[in-house]
Amino acid sequence: MAHITLGGNSVETSGNLPEIGSQVKDFELVAVDLSTKTMDDFKGNTLILNIFPSVNTGICATSVRTFNKTGAAIPNTKVLCISRDLPFAQDQFCAAEGLDNVVMLSDFKTGAFGKAYGLDMISGGFDGLLSRCVIIVDDSGKVIYTEQVPEIGQEPDYDAALAAIK
Repeated sequence: MAHITLGGNSVETSGNLPEIGSQVKDFELVAVDLSTKTMDDFKGNTLILNIFPSVNTGICATSVRTFNKTGAAIPNTKVLCISRDLPFAQDQFCAAEGLDNVVMLSDFKTGAFGKAYGLDMISGGFDGLLSRCVIIVDDSGKVIYTEQVPEIGQEPDYDAALAAIK
């Protein structure tokens, strides 16, 4: 279980991020067109999993914009932005912002992704939402980088995440 903060107040997560070098766990997430996406849909690509509580908050929106610009520019790389937002809200956000280099995915149906990856916040004001994390998976499906952002109101370390890919 990770200990992070939200506005300086202690929050616990349901587990710990995957180990570097481990095989990434499969998932079923909902895309903006309401189709189901799994790891097989992204096979052979390096993946940036940009995970956050809600695209309707400032820092979460900034992370989507930033990875839309920087991460998606790396060849053979897909940016998966994952939250528990409804797919309709994710789609509206991207349309309003003109973002088309990220894949928005939702864990709203079962919450299985957050549970399997240990990312659920289980205490505090955002209890039930995903914590802010970045997980980088290489094209063979191995985890090569993880960051559990220690304060929900803090942006991830984009430079460190992108450096792990190069």
